[in-house]
Amino acid sequence: MSDQTNGAVVAETQPSKPLGMRKNGKQWHPVKKAFRPTAGLKSYEKRTQERALMAQVKAKEKEMKAEKEEERKLRIQALKDKRARKEEKERYEKMAETMHKKRVERLKRKEKRNKLLNS
Repeated sequence: MSDQTNGAVVAETQPSKPLGMRKNGKQWHPVKKAFRPTAGLKSYEKRTQERALMAQVKAKEKEMKAEKEEERKLRIQALKDKRARKEEKERYEKMAETMHKKRVERLKRKEKRNKLLNS
């Protein structure tokens, strides 16, 4: 049994017929097979399945990007709000240096009313 398998391996490694001399004279190069492209030989079902899979992947990527962008916008908005509060606080502190505390409080309330009316 081992003799049969060993003989089959030897037969596969040697070509079935001798090829003779090559036309270009480069006998040391290995013999190549003809180029047969198989890129476009997929079945329609397989192509549609791949397209559906790619559509799912793209939808997921788009969702993740939108989520990331939303988080970024929230961070930016929070930073802007924080800066605006700090600036307003500094402005009121500067006013308090020159005016009485009660007058500053009245102006604060007045400005808040105006903000609510304008928005």
